[in-house]
Amino acid sequence: MLCVGRLGGFGARAAGSLQAGIRARRVSTSWSPVGAAFNVKPQGSRLDLFGERRGLFGVPELSAPEGFHIAQEKALRKTELLVDRACSTPPGPQTVLIFDELSDSLCRVADLADFVKIAHPEPAFREAAEEACRSIGTMVEKLNTNVDLYQSLQKLLADKNLVDSLDPETRRVAELFLFDFEISGIHLDQEKRKRAVDLNVKILDLSSTFLMGTNFPNKIEKHLLPEHIRHNFTSAGDHIIIDGLHAEAPDDLVREAAYKIFLYPNAGQLKCLEELLSSRDLLAKLVGYSTFSHRALQGTIAKNPETVMQFLEKLSDKLSERTLKDFEMIREMKMKLNPQNSEVMPWDPPYYSGVIRAERYNIEPSLYCPFFSLGACMEGLNILLNRLLGISLYAEQPAKGEVWSEDVRKLAVVHESEGLLGYIYCDFFQRADKPHQDCHFTIRGGRLKEDGDYQLPVVVLMLNLPRSSRSSPTLLTPGMMENLFHEMGHAMHSMLGRTRYQHVTGTRCPTDFAEVPSILMEYFANDYRVVNQFARHYQTGQPLPKNMVSRLCESKKVCAAADMQLQVFYAALDQIYHGKHPLRNSTTDILKETQEKFYGLPYVPNTAWQLRFSHLVGYGAKYYSYLMSRAVASMVWKECFLQDPFNRAAGERYRKEMLAHGGGREPMLMVEGVLQKCPSVDDFVSALVSDLDLDFETFLMDSE
Repeated sequence: MLCVGRLGGFGARAAGSLQAGIRARRVSTSWSPVGAAFNVKPQGSRLDLFGERRGLFGVPELSAPEGFHIAQEKALRKTELLVDRACSTPPGPQTVLIFDELSDSLCRVADLADFVKIAHPEPAFREAAEEACRSIGTMVEKLNTNVDLYQSLQKLLADKNLVDSLDPETRRVAELFLFDFEISGIHLDQEKRKRAVDLNVKILDLSSTFLMGTNFPNKIEKHLLPEHIRHNFTSAGDHIIIDGLHAEAPDDLVREAAYKIFLYPNAGQLKCLEELLSSRDLLAKLVGYSTFSHRALQGTIAKNPETVMQFLEKLSDKLSERTLKDFEMIREMKMKLNPQNSEVMPWDPPYYSGVIRAERYNIEPSLYCPFFSLGACMEGLNILLNRLLGISLYAEQPAKGEVWSEDVRKLAVVHESEGLLGYIYCDFFQRADKPHQDCHFTIRGGRLKEDGDYQLPVVVLMLNLPRSSRSSPTLLTPGMMENLFHEMGHAMHSMLGRTRYQHVTGTRCPTDFAEVPSILMEYFANDYRVVNQFARHYQTGQPLPKNMVSRLCESKKVCAAADMQLQVFYAALDQIYHGKHPLRNSTTDILKETQEKFYGLPYVPNTAWQLRFSHLVGYGAKYYSYLMSRAVASMVWKECFLQDPFNRAAGERYRKEMLAHGGGREPMLMVEGVLQKCPSVDDFVSALVSDLDLDFETFLMDSE
């Protein structure tokens, strides 16, 4: 696929031209300090009297919803010209540049529209963006079945002399484009190619149906529920509606009822999942893979499903004793609060681990919030990035029409010697109809243009923070602060992925590598030496006491082994579902076996948790990625930053070896470059397990 997200790296020529571009850049509004910009209300309307309306993200056409049609038509016209060029140009490095420009012209509309269709407050903009996504998507499907286009790339990669003359990044990008073509079945004969196209369409439809079903509420007749717990749920006539697991409800019976009713099997959803898994398997076999998992893991850190299962089994073995201790601790707490029934059930761990944390560590968020004003946290990020990477964040006044909500802030990311690196739009505050997840969107990828200038990356960070009040600025809980650092890790990956090709820019890299920079930022967010730089009471200026950070870090160890064991179970289930077909049993029987092997808490009869497992759509065969990324991040932290979280030399090494390449290098080569060794599966497992021990940051702090 030409618009699929991946990453890459760029050379001295690009760096030089980038700096030259900065020197000539004129800034229309003054930059202001980042901390202050987030602790005051925006003054968007002040500038509305001046200057022209620039359009969303400064794209002139997007000053009105109709502009999406103009933008998509321009992109489609340019696409036709580039396809002709690609097919008529003799094979060589130029072929890859044309393919990347083709990808860029489509992605610049599709990525922007993808964000606008879910985040813009105005329905007309959302609908126009949705239509643009459909239109570009249709073009991408057409290109993926364009045999002449495919052959122009194949000719390049079939010529050994030409391939040997390509630099490693260009060769990798060419191979990624070829891989995207071939997973669509373009290399097959006409009949099989049609089957592949039909299967792709069917998989998209099934994925959409399954995803909707994962959130669909279940209902039960009122009289079947004990009267004293009915008020915890929504009523609809003679029925009670159950729309989630109510995992934090203090009443055991409420959690049990929610678990059994919400997870009760739905025949339509069960059939949909079976068809989805079967269709994925058929497609994988059709295009030359033994299982869907083998296809999905090509190019990742893990490389193949055998390595993933080895990783999960070894991790499970190492966790087993600790997990049993966690379950015993939960059982004791349950017995203390509910002596009649102390058996630990799958609906218990989230609630009781929270009770244990609160009782042992007194980490009530309201004690921490006054120290984490949004402005202070942004200033903290600024200090950290400046000391580690020589980067400063500056607030810049957006032009009229450039942002979709008046409280969106625009940040310029500036390097001390390289100048402007790109822009981050911060959509941080709650509003009606805004999606609830915290996430990072690439709006425009970085790449080296034909004229030698560098196309600066543009991203959006979306959070759901409370607004400021009359008496206080926006105050963050420790969890919100950690999420902010996490998402800024993605943004820095995008800003610093100085790749020649946008197809491999920033976070456009394998899934099990994509979360490494963001998870690494969580380690900084939990280190007192970093937190001490910015955590100040918004009224008194008093710094956050060291013992409060210590308590917070230690509280995260409570039942952490059981939490990790649960992730191992989900990841193993995902691998088995996408492994050898036909499956040896029903998806529910496989769930039961896998839960008993990899988690330890009993399967509850007449439940089918897999029908709510929405990640099977977006992370099919790759759910293990979060654990793998965390293992790598842990190793990078200990190797580079544990002794000194502000170590500039380590920061530069991390940038040069990892961030700069986006997806333009094999992920394992980037990991090796930072760690200065090639880690084994055992190393990954040890890194995760050692994180469960007495907090090493806390140990350092308390021994000072």
